[in-house]
Amino acid sequence: MLSADELALLEAIRETGSLSRAAARLAKAPSTISHAARQLEARFDALLFDRRRYRLQLTPAGQLLAIEAARLQQDVSRLTRRVKQVAGGWEDRLWIVSDEIVEFDLLLPSIRRFDALNSGVTLRLTHEVLGGTWEALRDGRADLVIGATNEPPVIPTLRWFELGVMDWVFAVSPRHALASAREPLEREAIAVHRSVVVADSSRHIDGRRYGVLGGQATLAVPGMREKILAQRDGLGVGWLPRARVASLLKRGELIEKAVADPREPNLLYVAWRGDHQGRALDWWLDQLKQKRLANLLVRGIDRFV
Repeated sequence: MLSADELALLEAIRETGSLSRAAARLAKAPSTISHAARQLEARFDALLFDRRRYRLQLTPAGQLLAIEAARLQQDVSRLTRRVKQVAGGWEDRLWIVSDEIVEFDLLLPSIRRFDALNSGVTLRLTHEVLGGTWEALRDGRADLVIGATNEPPVIPTLRWFELGVMDWVFAVSPRHALASAREPLEREAIAVHRSVVVADSSRHIDGRRYGVLGGQATLAVPGMREKILAQRDGLGVGWLPRARVASLLKRGELIEKAVADPREPNLLYVAWRGDHQGRALDWWLDQLKQKRLANLLVRGIDRFV
């Protein structure tokens, strides 16, 4: 590892091409700089400076040393900052996993506010679906989950609070065969038509699929927006977040159908592991407890207005 003075010497010689000019830049006598250069070459037992030309240059070995030493110095500086950061109660990294039902762009203002803290914490945001969200927390692939559904599972040191309640509507395209079917729709009438689903991302257990009846054909899509679009185009049927399709219902691009077995509203949860709590996690929990943000995340945005 090179000292800060040695790094400065290499950089000064590389940029000025002269021992005298390097000495002037570093406010040292030329003899001191010349001695330091020879000591550096002796230390590495290599020719680091090409003295044969009018302009003093680093040899290829000297260039390599200068580049790698500067990189190592940056690594040490970053490590020093991270150690101080963690010692100050901030996490090194915070991994946030939201259920796919939570729209990512609604978190952007919070991310900007967090960045303004200059905490140094690296944020990683990903999403899962249904059981995959809880699984990410259990398996250590999440420090915080937002919008998890179903009852909280048994996870050591699990802590949670309710984010809010999401209401659903069974909706079909006006071109779909069920659009004119008698209400309330019975299970048998629904089961003969394809259901559009957002597939559960759980890796270790059988995925859950809401509203899919035994033997019913399915069309799996990447996310809720794609599910809305598929149902609007008559490619299948299923349950949709009421607030996010309000304008489609109002314009008749989707039709709400009463069903004999209505779906209960979903509770969405915020959850974390109590044994991994730092200042960044505390900040995010405070944000998510604010009613305005919580309501926005649960309701989502009607993007079809």
